Amino acid sequence: MAIVSSSSGRKPPSRSEALVDPQPALEDVVTRPEDKLRPQCLDDYIGQTELKQVLGIAVEAALGRGDALDHVLFYGPPGLGKTTMAMVLAEEMGVQCKVTSAPALERPRDIVGLLVNLQPRDLLFIDEIHRLSRVAEELLYPAMEDRRLDLAVGKGTTARTRSLDLPPFTLVGATTRAGSLSSPLRDRFGLIQRLEFYGLDDLKAIVERTAGLIGLTLTPEALSSIAASCRGTPRIANRLLRRVRDVASVRGGGGSAIDQALVGEALSLHRVDHRGLDASDRRLLQLLIEHHGGGPVGLETLAAALGDDPVTLETVVEPFLLQQGLLMRTPRGRMVTDAARSHLAKAA
Repeated sequence: MAIVSSSSGRKPPSRSEALVDPQPALEDVVTRPEDKLRPQCLDDYIGQTELKQVLGIAVEAALGRGDALDHVLFYGPPGLGKTTMAMVLAEEMGVQCKVTSAPALERPRDIVGLLVNLQPRDLLFIDEIHRLSRVAEELLYPAMEDRRLDLAVGKGTTARTRSLDLPPFTLVGATTRAGSLSSPLRDRFGLIQRLEFYGLDDLKAIVERTAGLIGLTLTPEALSSIAASCRGTPRIANRLLRRVRDVASVRGGGGSAIDQALVGEALSLHRVDHRGLDASDRRLLQLLIEHHGGGPVGLETLAAALGDDPVTLETVVEPFLLQQGLLMRTPRGRMVTDAARSHLAKAA
């Protein structure tokens, strides 16, 4: 399975804006460091048990029919493995996975170039699919439903529509905001699946696997400490593990196993506590407690006091605090819980 991505020549793309070259050359096949950590098949994918069962049946059925997998929409918080799962599906189907993101599909010809160059049963992965333009969405409707691409030729009174047949393909969309997708687009996905936060046991297995891949040995206590501090998110677990590796390479000395003390030093250096709260989380909770008696306080007021954007607070900072039972949203505003007061008191 090849993962293909390249730029269109308009500007150097960021990771989230990587375009897919319709006809990639050998040097356009990108292998990023994080790709080496990704599982290659469903059996290697840790966690998301129910999701794997659903997808395993869908893959087996599609292979049995000799057809493309049905279109799939993954949604859920960032960092839970939506991109990884798309690549695993391509591997299981034995086809290419072409990767792009909605912000990169600025013009109609961007999406057209991708669709007309798909090979039979290929996967087209679109990240942040809720940010697709209206024009791109309308091009996808007949492509997803009828395997047909409708192109407008000419202008004014001489305009006509030309239809091109497309090979069977699978569109895999990923979004952190499923509610922002238009109903016509969402309804064209045959499989709509949510990725959940990971439990502690699964996170320990992920940290252990990643440590082995990057050549680290951790004590059981150190492994548990990283798993407990990563907010139920594999991406954060891998990020913390790399930071632990940095500290170990500078201060650890020798080739002995990394212990909990060294992990604690690394987490403290990056202002992450044993429960996974970072500086932004604690600032929000402390502001509510120290200046507003624990709340309730409106989102706009909190954002102004913290110097943050309200959308950032609502979509990045608050979800984990809500999940952990440290923050409540009420009709009158945000309030801290007794659990938050106890946690901050212990951390002081």
